[in-house]
Amino acid sequence: MNKTTFTTHTRAIDGQIASDGLFMHDTVLPDDPVGDDGEPLESLHDREYRVRAYRKTDDLMLIRGAVRDQKPPGLYLADDPEPLTIHHMQVDIEVSLPSMEIVTAAVGLEIHPNAECPRIEQHYDKLVGLSIARGFTHKVRELFGGPRGCTHTTALLQAMAPVAIQCIWSMRAAAARRNESGQGLADLSPEQREGMWQMNLNTCHVWAEDSEVVANLRSGGESDAPVFVTERLVKLGLKPDDWHRTMGN
Repeated sequence: MNKTTFTTHTRAIDGQIASDGLFMHDTVLPDDPVGDDGEPLESLHDREYRVRAYRKTDDLMLIRGAVRDQKPPGLYLADDPEPLTIHHMQVDIEVSLPSMEIVTAAVGLEIHPNAECPRIEQHYDKLVGLSIARGFTHKVRELFGGPRGCTHTTALLQAMAPVAIQCIWSMRAAAARRNESGQGLADLSPEQREGMWQMNLNTCHVWAEDSEVVANLRSGGESDAPVFVTERLVKLGLKPDDWHRTMGN
């Protein structure tokens, strides 16, 4: 494992959007809760997952993830004025399309409680060759669960897999935006379209095999614009029907 694989970058934040202008960086949690006395409850722990996906080539994605656990100032060390990070694990996996196979994997345990913790990093080389689609969670538990891995790294991997699945559409949309593929979403064959939504099948109640959404798609119907897209279109002064036009449908 090459520890130089991972480098921490500090970015200035302007309001809620990071200086790169790509993503929101404010907290996703609601305001801190209060007790019966009206005072904020005492904070004990903060766990943060962050996963980001990148396009390397038209058929290769990099999925980068991190998990960090922190304790509030003074909880473990009475005179310590700063939050104390107790875990910080980072994972890079490269995923090939359309197979969704992991072709490279790197794990770094940057902050850990025991000197022996980093010894498990190389064990995660066994990720290479796995499909990140169906059965991935079960395989990860089988290979890295319990004493076979790092609890926090294994939990992070399970959070990263859905990001890779969601990026199937993102990769297609990005290629269409660049006009590199010459193929918009409207140009896909019925088989290609079905292949792109099949990975969602039975993953939640909306995508249940007998749901209205799946029945509509199987009959050749168009997918409706997601609620978040409809709301953004309204904000931009556009109509919901513009979703299909902007996506090349």
